[in-house]
Amino acid sequence: MRRVVGLDEVGRGCLAGPVVAAACVLPPGFVPPLPVRDSKQLSRAQRELLARVILEHAVAVAVGAASHREVDRLNVRRATVLAMQRALRRLGDWDHALYDGLPMPELPPPRFTAVVNGDERCLSIACAAIVAKVTRDRLMARLACRFPAYGWERNAGYGTPEHLAALGIHGLSPFHRRTFAPVRLCLDGNDHRETCSDQDLDP
Repeated sequence: MRRVVGLDEVGRGCLAGPVVAAACVLPPGFVPPLPVRDSKQLSRAQRELLARVILEHAVAVAVGAASHREVDRLNVRRATVLAMQRALRRLGDWDHALYDGLPMPELPPPRFTAVVNGDERCLSIACAAIVAKVTRDRLMARLACRFPAYGWERNAGYGTPEHLAALGIHGLSPFHRRTFAPVRLCLDGNDHRETCSDQDLDP
């Protein structure tokens, strides 16, 4: 039986933290307890519930990440591909992967298929998106315990007004992406403060 993988990522647009990708193989006939759509449109409680069900019933699930440093070094598109490749390596054997978005040369046919709006059109991609989102949100909540000023437990590192205001007041943390415009503006404004010594917490 062919193992068809759904693949998706979260965190591309964030100002801090990693890009996280998940790969998911579902059993035939799997029906989630809630309608599955774009993971960002679900409440946190709904995502947590769905993630538990997916992890319990999936044939296989794996997560990969590319750190904030890798995002800065490679650019966010290449870091996204790296996170997806790491998730697939951790998954083990698979035959074909469906991933959300436009075609990427690093994920070529015939083994890969890009699906535009895949998290709305393909259940395994939608489930992968939920697992990736829950995994990343939990990581950012843990980091928020160390760096509470930025509200990462609420904004997950996205550039919300709260997060941008905290950048202006407190400067950068070691987990901010220096190549992203709002963060780079802090550096260009001669604000080189960091809230603590640099430590690597790559997932």
